[in-house]
Amino acid sequence: MGAEKALLPLGERPLIAHVVDRLRPQVDALIINANGDPARFDGFDCAIVPERQEPGVGGPLVGVAAGLAYAASHGFARLATAPCDAPFLPLDLVARLDAAMTRSGALAALALGERGLEPMFALWSVAAAREIAAALARGEASPRAVLAELNAATAPFLAENGEDPFANLNRREDLAAAHARLTRARLPRAIRDDRA
Repeated sequence: MGAEKALLPLGERPLIAHVVDRLRPQVDALIINANGDPARFDGFDCAIVPERQEPGVGGPLVGVAAGLAYAASHGFARLATAPCDAPFLPLDLVARLDAAMTRSGALAALALGERGLEPMFALWSVAAAREIAAALARGEASPRAVLAELNAATAPFLAENGEDPFANLNRREDLAAAHARLTRARLPRAIRDDRA
């Protein structure tokens, strides 16, 4: 989008602020996985966890590995992941992933939305770190393949008011649509009904 996506404005706040607001009540601690100057995230009261920088190693799975290492070193048994560009993620995401993971005994769980599997909306046991390290060593960058290897549980989610809770913003048009959605959500119901 021509700028750091997490800090693009959505409404009157950065995009990542919406994700932080929705995720923070669901977890015991919140971290941001980011490289570069951590000061740009000073206003979010989160630990900043960088990824290891090695030639040929990259992609979202590196961020999961960094998050799991942080979780393990701070006494947490599980890590929930969500991308910084998903401002409408479900408010019960972690609870439902945790329930699916606990029922199945799997080392991970991921969301199943109306468009299919959502591998970036996942819950990982710190015990999955070994499998993730092995996947990274063989050049795997995507969480999807590792989640399949782990026989990850799934938690189904439906659209909310006809709108995708897992919508992520990859283009300027997506950002404009999210702004319109945010505006609609703030309107009183009677006004929304009149304009429908």
